[in-house]
Amino acid sequence: MDLTPKILWSTSFSIHLSLHFMNSQSFQCDSLEQTQRLGRRLGKAVQPGTVISLVGNLGAGKTQLTTAIATGLGINPDEVSSPTFMLIQEYQGRLPLYHFDTYRLKDIHEFEDLGVDEYFFGDGVCLVEWGDRFQKLFPEDLLRIEIQILGETQRQFEMTANGPLSEQLIAVLSD
Repeated sequence: MDLTPKILWSTSFSIHLSLHFMNSQSFQCDSLEQTQRLGRRLGKAVQPGTVISLVGNLGAGKTQLTTAIATGLGINPDEVSSPTFMLIQEYQGRLPLYHFDTYRLKDIHEFEDLGVDEYFFGDGVCLVEWGDRFQKLFPEDLLRIEIQILGETQRQFEMTANGPLSEQLIAVLSD
């Protein structure tokens, strides 16, 4: 069984208001195993200061993808859980992983009060579930992953990179 995510579209570019280029790539995973492989590859490629915004409906697989990314960072997948009621979970692997869930936050001030700037501009990797809720606070270099449910275990991952760190991640995944 081929577990390599299928690339649906070729790389495309569009101009961002700050004159940086945004690089987008879609990956379709037809099984949980393919999603896990995609996440592990991403986890092995992330660098200090990587910030990833995860966007998708309930049940889309944001926490599943986060668990796979954590595994790629050398974190035991059994330790990873959704931070829904804790707002942030911290894990130590090759790099520190900070896993935020903004679903239950009422407003942008509650997100700011978590000290997100310290995390975003630190030496770890930040994964933010429901990241579309507070986009204004994200750093300019951001990998946005929008997850669409295609079937019971099928998912489409639309990744948009803005900045050198996030663009490198898409390049690694596209190889």
